[in-house]
Amino acid sequence: MRLSSVPFPTALAGFVAVLVGYASSAALIWQAASGVGASSAQIACWMTALGLAMGVSTLALTLWYRVPVLTAWSTPGAALLATSLHGATLNEAVGVFIFANALIVLCGVTGLFARLMKIIPHSLAAAMLAGILLRFGLQAFTHLDGDFLISGSMLLAWVLCKAWLPRYAIVATLIVGALAAWLTGDVVTHNLAFNVVMPEFTAPHFTFTTLISVGVPFFLVTMASQNAPGVATMQAAGFHVAVSPLMIFTGALALLFSVFGVYSICIAAITAAICQSPDAHPDASKRWLAAAAAGVFYLLAGIFGGSITALMAALPLSWIQTLAGLALLGTISGSLHQALVNERERDAAIVTFLVTASGVTLLGVGSAFWGLVAGGICYAVFSGARRA
Repeated sequence: MRLSSVPFPTALAGFVAVLVGYASSAALIWQAASGVGASSAQIACWMTALGLAMGVSTLALTLWYRVPVLTAWSTPGAALLATSLHGATLNEAVGVFIFANALIVLCGVTGLFARLMKIIPHSLAAAMLAGILLRFGLQAFTHLDGDFLISGSMLLAWVLCKAWLPRYAIVATLIVGALAAWLTGDVVTHNLAFNVVMPEFTAPHFTFTTLISVGVPFFLVTMASQNAPGVATMQAAGFHVAVSPLMIFTGALALLFSVFGVYSICIAAITAAICQSPDAHPDASKRWLAAAAAGVFYLLAGIFGGSITALMAALPLSWIQTLAGLALLGTISGSLHQALVNERERDAAIVTFLVTASGVTLLGVGSAFWGLVAGGICYAVFSGARRA
């Protein structure tokens, strides 16, 4: 596949997905790595290895299944590592990566995760996706208060193009926003430096305390708050792929590259929604091209892993968040429709949506998991009452 053969809006969807993924959580990874004593050069090696691993996994799965299977690092997992690894060494952190990724492979081999995903009603999965994406949709408008020129011009461009040239709405939004950011002097380029670094091997060290106190919660958070929403996002968009092979492939790849700083490779949720939406391609059977383009951009990001932080710092936050929010509006509305269209499941779905959107974290597990739990309980109770 050549990027030149991919429609520009489709390739752009892949670029935006990668951009949003890096912009939303790259800082968390740097924080987690710094907490275990990693140097700037070692962190750059982590970013290189992560980018290459996500690029390889996204391209391999997307080209094999011909559906938009986007992978990502675990953002909730990075947040947990950033707060839980203090006092641990870099070698112990790598030991945690190997332990957690091995558990993910085991979960895929046994088919446990696939069986759990079949139990979840489609309306609840769609409601969970809408709840996850809600705050990103809101960010499309929150910057109107403090950065009106950039956000306002992007919103105006999106509305006008959505009315007359809907397929190019995000293209126009990106260009207009970038131009506004440049004119206002919000693009800072003097610190940009493009450096190529090689992944660096780190010998693992396993301690029982670290594996239990960090490894087990990290595994649970990754599965409940990243892989589960990722699979639900794909299914809600109408793409159905056997779950166990996805867990085995992504877990095994992360396990293989754990010694280079690849702490996780998961099925993407938020960024995948960008590639799986009608804005990526009006023909659902060709939306895999957007994910494939994202895989190429992942590889490029990995090659220049040492420059990711500088690049993120050069772009204004309002531009990134407004672009992401507008790119996800179609997915949010579609998910809400699927969640609420069945009157019998509507109450359980709205509970799932609100709990997920609340952002509540209990026992170190994110709101996406608890939204499914709360909605599932309501679904079971309401269904039982109707049968009685």
